Amino acid sequence: MDRLEAMSVLLAAAESGSLSKASRDLRLPLATVSRKVAELEAYLNATLLIRSAKGLELTPAGRSYVTAAKAILEQVTEAERAAAGEYTEPKGDLVVTAPIMFGRLHVLPVVTRFLAAYPDVSVGLVMTDRVAHFLDDQVDVALRIGPLPDSSLIATRLGTVRHVICASPDYLAANGTPSTPDDLVRHSVISFQSVSVLSTWIFESEGAEITASFRSRLSVNTIDAAIDAGLSGAGLVRVVSYQIVDHVRSGRLKLVLESFEPAPRPVHLVYDTQSRLPLKLRAFVDFVVPRMRERLMDAAI
Repeated sequence: MDRLEAMSVLLAAAESGSLSKASRDLRLPLATVSRKVAELEAYLNATLLIRSAKGLELTPAGRSYVTAAKAILEQVTEAERAAAGEYTEPKGDLVVTAPIMFGRLHVLPVVTRFLAAYPDVSVGLVMTDRVAHFLDDQVDVALRIGPLPDSSLIATRLGTVRHVICASPDYLAANGTPSTPDDLVRHSVISFQSVSVLSTWIFESEGAEITASFRSRLSVNTIDAAIDAGLSGAGLVRVVSYQIVDHVRSGRLKLVLESFEPAPRPVHLVYDTQSRLPLKLRAFVDFVVPRMRERLMDAAI
């Protein structure tokens, strides 16, 4: 029996609360996961997991063993990183995640420059609009837009972006410019919800939150389509400022209801806290932070 592998399987089962979930996370057959846990219990002559109505639960012996096993596996990982040279020179793989459009417009150009500067580091850039989890998705660094929940992660603020409403000059000339959020009901609105569903946008005025309701005349499922529709004169669209900065500067889109905008949304670079950062991660953070701050300043409107 490979005890380190058995520890990893037990830890996955304990953290997920399910042998089937652990098998999916580890990409192992369920029978293999069950067998390895059973072999470990037989080797220790102790019951570590019990099944209950809530799923898998650790026995007192299981809780003690999992705590020790987690510390052992962390020490093994640390030793492997040191032996591989991750603490002597930047080398190895990094997984970076970012929102799709932000990643394409801003993160990807910086990552390609980083790769040119550090030839022994490889980057997997995962662009997704869902919040990726560091442990489950094996993420090293995340670029996140919006307030962050309390956590043990390290967050470096890069700047802010605005949540804006805009339309083409032709649309505004034909339909007028809204002066308050209540005017939305008299305008064509492009949204990301079904046209049959009552939609709402949140605004702020003198520190108070305002909710404006409307029914959109056009619903799309991607931000690129919403921007294209706005450029064509189909109506008002709500976007994040970096997404339309070039169109605003060229005059193809105009901002409206600026005095009712919510507070700017922060942009952070986030990574997991460790007692000793691999040089590849430290190099990435040091390289990306000043360049992303510069890009966000340049993209401000």
